[in-house]
Amino acid sequence: MTTEGRGPQPDSARVVIIGGGIVGASIAYHLAHRGERDVLLLERDRYTSGTTWHAAGLVAQLRATENLTRLSRYSLELYQKLEAETGQATGFRAPGAISVASTPERFTELQRTASMARHLGVDAFAMSAEEVKRSWPDVEVGDLVGAVHIPDDAMVSPVDTTNALLAGARALGVQIRQRTPVTGLVIKAGRVVGVETAEGAIRAEVVVLAAGLWSRDIAAPYGVTIPLHAAEHYYAITEPIDDLPDSTPILRDPDRSAYFKEDARRLLVGLFEPIAKPWPSGAIPNESFIEIPSDLDHVMPLLDRAFDRIPRLHDTPLRQIFCGPESFTPDDQFLLGETPEVAGLFVAAGFNSIGIQAAGGVGWVLADWILDGYPPMDLWDVDIRRFEPFAGREAYLRKRTVETLGLLYEMHWPFREPATARDERLSTLHDRHVAQGACFGVLAGWERPLWYGEPGASPVEEHSFGRSNAFAHIAEEHRATREAVGLYDQTSYAEFLVEGPDALDVLDRVSSNAINVDPGRIVYTQWLNERGGIEADLTITRLEADRFWVVTAPATRTRDRHHLERALVGANATLVDETEQWSTLGLMGPNSRTVLEQAAERSISNEEIPFGHACELTIAGVDVRALRVTYVGELGWEVYAPIDQAKVVFDRLMVCGAEEGIRVCGFRSMLSCRLEKGYRHWGHDISPEDNPLAAGLGFAVAWEKPRDFVGRAAMEALKAQPRTRRLLHFAIEDEAAMLHHEEPIYRDGERMGLVTSGSWGHTVGASVALGWASRGDSAIDASWIREGAWEIEIAGRRFPAKASLRAFYDPSSERVKA
Repeated sequence: MTTEGRGPQPDSARVVIIGGGIVGASIAYHLAHRGERDVLLLERDRYTSGTTWHAAGLVAQLRATENLTRLSRYSLELYQKLEAETGQATGFRAPGAISVASTPERFTELQRTASMARHLGVDAFAMSAEEVKRSWPDVEVGDLVGAVHIPDDAMVSPVDTTNALLAGARALGVQIRQRTPVTGLVIKAGRVVGVETAEGAIRAEVVVLAAGLWSRDIAAPYGVTIPLHAAEHYYAITEPIDDLPDSTPILRDPDRSAYFKEDARRLLVGLFEPIAKPWPSGAIPNESFIEIPSDLDHVMPLLDRAFDRIPRLHDTPLRQIFCGPESFTPDDQFLLGETPEVAGLFVAAGFNSIGIQAAGGVGWVLADWILDGYPPMDLWDVDIRRFEPFAGREAYLRKRTVETLGLLYEMHWPFREPATARDERLSTLHDRHVAQGACFGVLAGWERPLWYGEPGASPVEEHSFGRSNAFAHIAEEHRATREAVGLYDQTSYAEFLVEGPDALDVLDRVSSNAINVDPGRIVYTQWLNERGGIEADLTITRLEADRFWVVTAPATRTRDRHHLERALVGANATLVDETEQWSTLGLMGPNSRTVLEQAAERSISNEEIPFGHACELTIAGVDVRALRVTYVGELGWEVYAPIDQAKVVFDRLMVCGAEEGIRVCGFRSMLSCRLEKGYRHWGHDISPEDNPLAAGLGFAVAWEKPRDFVGRAAMEALKAQPRTRRLLHFAIEDEAAMLHHEEPIYRDGERMGLVTSGSWGHTVGASVALGWASRGDSAIDASWIREGAWEIEIAGRRFPAKASLRAFYDPSSERVKA
C-alpha cells in the first residue's frame, strides 16, 4: 500500500478525495469504516495546510435545526473517543460553554435555542448574571440580562484531530498522498471519471471536492457552481494568564461579536464582526498556511469592545493578532452533496468558520450519501442544489461575504433578510410593488414582496420574536385574501415544460399521483424516493397528450430539475426550463372569480373550470394560462402571463378588482393563510425522511394506477403499518405565543416532536403551526390526540395548545372548491 505520497501514484481508486484538511480526512475515515477501502486522498501540500491549521477548534453542539444539530453532536461524540481508537491525541476537552445576552431579545433567542436543545438531548440551562459571575469571575456582568449554559460543549486541536482521522483511515487501508495537487477533473458524458495530477490521470467512480476555499476555482472550469468566498477572519491570543484554569468554559458574547476560549493558560479571543472583509481582491493564491497581514485599524476597535466583557484583557499583553482566510456561503450554511452539473462529483466545502464542529458529522453523512446513493437524513439546508448559477459569480459573492461572517453572531430573527447582494432578480412588476409600498425579501435571488406598508413608502421591518411592526399590515392582507381578493406576485415560481412521446411515462413513473389525466387537468403530486420519502412537492398540468407543465417552488428549482433530468435519461422526451419566460400572478379570495371574469370578459364558472383545471384566457389582449389552484385555502387562480406583458395583466386585474376589494399581498400573508389551511411546505414540513401517509398526503397517492411509480413498494408496506409518526396541526390562542419553527411539542408532559413552521392565523385568532409527533410503536389517531393535554414550549415557557389531524380553517375545502 502506498501512503504519504511515497512510491508511484495509483492509477485508479473508486473514490478520490481532494483535500487533506479535517473534512477530507473525516470523509476518508468514514468511508473506510463503512467498508469502502478503495479510497485515495490527495493533498496538494501538507495535511491541514489550507484552513484547518488555524481554526480555533470549537465543537459546539447546537445549530438552527434538528438535523444539523445531530451532525454537530455526532462530531463531539466522535472526537471524544477518537484518541482511544487511533492512539493519536486530539486535544479533546469539554469545559462547556456559556452564551451571554445583553438585551432581552438576545436572551429570548438563547432561551428558544435552549428549548430546542433539551428536546434533542443536549443539556442547556438558563443562567442569571450572578451565576455567570460565579462560573467566570473575570467576566463583566453588569449589562447582562441572562445567559445559557451548555455544559458538554467542547474543543479540540484541529491539526491533531485531523491526524487522528487520517490515522484511522490509513489503518483501514485508505491511501493518502501529500504534495499531490490535482490539476483538473476528467469528465465524460456529464460524469466525473477521474482526476488529473502532475504525475498523470487517476481513474475514479466518485470524486469528492473537499478543498476548502479553493473548491470553487477547481470546479468552475467544468460549469459547476460552488458558491463560497473567503473572508478575513481574526482572533487574538494573549500572553499566559497565571490564574486562568483549563476548566474555564468557552464564553460566547454575540452582542459584542466575540468568543473567548482558554488555550494553554492563554485566552483566544475570536471575532465575527458585522462588516467583514472579503479576501482576496483577485485570484486565490495557491499557497499554504496562509496568514493575512492584520488590518489593525479594522480589528482593534472590535477587540477593544470585546475586551470590555473581560476588562482585565485591556491590560493583558497580546502574543498575536492572527488573520487567516475562512470561506463563507451566501446563506451561512455549508455545501454538501452531488453536484447537479456533473454526476459523481461530490462537494463538502464552505463551512462558514465551523468546519471543525461540522467535520465529524459531515464525514458520516457524506460517506453514507456516496455509498447508499442518498444521505441518512434530510440535509436540504446544506444541499448544494439549493443554489443556482448566479450565486457562484465573484461579484455577487464578494458583496454577500461582507455580511455573512458577522451573521453567525447577529440576532437570528425569524424573518431576517440579507442586506447585501440584493436586486439580483427582479420581477417585471417590481416597480408596481415599490409604488404600493412593498417590504421586500429575497429567495433564490428573487426580490419578493413580503408585506406592504403605505403606498409610496419604503417600509423596514423592526424585527421581533413576537409581533413586529409588520403584524398589522400582514393582518390586513390576510383578511383581504379571506374576505375579498388578494393579488400575489409569484413570478419566482419555477416552470418546466416536459414534452415528447415518453413524457407521460416518465412523469407518471416519478409521481405518486396519476398523471394520465385529460388535457387541462392539474395534478398535485409528490415525487418519492425508493423508501417512500418525499423528494418534491409540486403540480403537473397536462396541456396536451404529450405536453406537461411542471410548477414548483423557487428554492427547489435546481433540485427538482436535476431530479427530473435524471429520470429523463434515455427517454424520448425533453425538459425546457421556462421560469424566466413567465410572470405568475396569484389571484386569491372569494371575489377572485368575479375579478378574473371581468378581466377576461368571459365566464369561468365552477361548472366550466372546476378546481384542479386549467384554461387559456385573454386579458387586455394578452394570452395567459390560468390554473385553478391555491396555496392560501381560498377560491383562486395562478395566472401565467408572458414576462414582457405581465404589467398589462397586473394593471387590468387591479382595475377590475377595485370594486371587489382587491389588495396586493405579500408572502407573509400567504404563510399565515397556508398554515391556517394546513398546506405543507417542502423543506420545512415535509422532506425525504417523510412519507405521504405520515404527512397527511395519502390522497395524492394513486394506489389504483396501473403504472408502477418510484416508491410504490415502500408505500404499499407503509400502508399496512400503524401511523406512529404524524404531521399534526397546532393552535395556541394565547396572544403572547408566536410560533416560528423548532419549538418543542409536548403531550401530557412527554416530548413528542418539533414545530416545523408557524405563524399567527389572523382568521382563526391563534398562533398556528404544523409539527411532527412521534409515539414509539403505537398509532397516532384522532382519539389519542383528543385525549391528551398538548403544550408547545417557547423560550422556556410552555403554552397549552390544540392539536388536530385536520386543518383549523375550512378542513373540507369547501371554499377552495366553490
